[in-house]
Amino acid sequence: MQKFENFLLEHLPKVPSIHPHYEDAINDMLRAGGKRFRPALLLGVVGAYNSLLLEGARHAALAIEMLHTYSLIHDDLPAMDNAALRRGHPTLHVSYDEVTAILVGDALNTYAFEILSNAPFSDKTRVKLIRELAVNGGLGGMVLGQAIDCYFENKPLSLENIKFLHTNKTAKLIAASLKMGAIIAGEEKLEDTIYDFGLKLGLLFQIQDDILDVTQTDDEAGKTTNNDDNKNSFVTILGLSKAMKEANDLADELTQMMESFDEKLYKELSPLLTNYINRHKG
Repeated sequence: MQKFENFLLEHLPKVPSIHPHYEDAINDMLRAGGKRFRPALLLGVVGAYNSLLLEGARHAALAIEMLHTYSLIHDDLPAMDNAALRRGHPTLHVSYDEVTAILVGDALNTYAFEILSNAPFSDKTRVKLIRELAVNGGLGGMVLGQAIDCYFENKPLSLENIKFLHTNKTAKLIAASLKMGAIIAGEEKLEDTIYDFGLKLGLLFQIQDDILDVTQTDDEAGKTTNNDDNKNSFVTILGLSKAMKEANDLADELTQMMESFDEKLYKELSPLLTNYINRHKG
């Protein structure tokens, strides 16, 4: 992923203006690093089938990272989670102000689609990628999940509805990352299968985050923890032991699904996925 990290740093938005810190604010959370999990998934799928496409695929991976970073900035706002730390750095509304944080999120959201529109693919592929990111990151995906999450604070949901919430808020963008890799690689038969796998992977990712929220310090997590008391997190509703069981069961299911991948895909993704699938156990 070092090549992607270098690519990201080379393609940070450059926006000269009379504003004293607009450009710095846009780039702060991107420079701060992060797991880069979603870009790694997309690039892993592409690399499994055609490594010659990886350079172009980094544009799509960058678009996903821009959209994901916008979602984190907005998620941390005082009106939402009111978090002071993200990726080991002060959140933007702390470093600057709330208006700046809102506008930076807006900018990165739209910039993601500008990047995709200029990516070195055919028009047909670009349209498919733009649609996939918009559908899963937008009004019927991540934004819907965020709306449900905020509306139902202090209003406990059933386990089924919690899964619906987090499938939208977290899992769909992870699933889209995998499917976009299949689109770029031209593996049309893989698209639906890898997307369904991604939904389960994304749900596990959220359960793990909920577990880590109560088992790690702010410094260990690089973000504000123990901040979900009023939320419909898996730990808040189920308790830690039952949430661990949910995570373990889903991790076992995903491991079996991963073992059914063809040899090329398994070889490319298993090192990354094995680490993530079991991260709650450490």
